[in-house]
Amino acid sequence: MRVMGLDFGSKTVGVAVSDPLLVTAQGVETVFRKSPDKLRQTLARIKELAQEYEVGRIVLGYPKHMNNTEGERCEKTKAFARMLEHRTGLTVELWDERLTTAAANHAMMESGVRREERKVYVDKIAACLILQGYLDRLHSQQAEKPAAEGKEITN
Repeated sequence: MRVMGLDFGSKTVGVAVSDPLLVTAQGVETVFRKSPDKLRQTLARIKELAQEYEVGRIVLGYPKHMNNTEGERCEKTKAFARMLEHRTGLTVELWDERLTTAAANHAMMESGVRREERKVYVDKIAACLILQGYLDRLHSQQAEKPAAEGKEITN
């Protein structure tokens, strides 16, 4: 089973998929739409990709404000998550995505990607960062679990 990471924007959705061992995230594509409210084709494309890559779960970036409050984008993201669950039949987990777009832009600037070209890649890279954060948390939880189970309780 693989996990899919999504960076949901007003006109694009960046898509990333994990490797089968759930260690690394790879960018797949950016899904473009003509209008923020036109989601039918976007949902259909994400479902196709989920089937193609044998995805068992979706991680969707959740755009909280820096002060941890939720705004209008959070409400739109929750609605999109419900649509995704209905359309794909997969569990959709929301993942705090604060600063992922900024980190994606910074990484591209450091790599010498020209400003005009960054717009093409930023959402896909942000999806990778969202997914990689989720995968890293999965691995840290698995590493902590055996250590906690192995401890003896003494009086």
